[in-house]
Amino acid sequence: MPTSQKPIELILMRQLASSLVTPVFLVDVAGTLIFYNEPAEELLGLRFDETGEMPAGEWATRWEPTAGDGTPLPPEALPLMMAIAQRRPAHGTFWIRRHDGGRRRIQVTAIPFVATPDRLLGAAAVFCEDDG
Repeated sequence: MPTSQKPIELILMRQLASSLVTPVFLVDVAGTLIFYNEPAEELLGLRFDETGEMPAGEWATRWEPTAGDGTPLPPEALPLMMAIAQRRPAHGTFWIRRHDGGRRRIQVTAIPFVATPDRLLGAAAVFCEDDG
């Protein structure tokens, strides 16, 4: 969906995220990735220009999220997808595989964007590497 067709709140959130040093990942109401910022690029190992927008089923598996024991996490177990489905904040810690093959343990907190009780706009996740 072109930027001009996205809700203004998501456009503004993208603008805010682009100026933050905290990694931010932004999805629309369908869970489609619409943006991640430079700090997220560093952690994920891919620039947003290289991936572009992608449906939830693709981004939720691209970085091969796994539990600590290596068990793959299904998309619906990821905080961003839970925030959209449940319309409430969600948090999780799990492993991802970067484009270069390196694994990183990350903590993710996702918040849904709800404009009115019946108008879900999307969600954002802030995350960081978990050294623990």
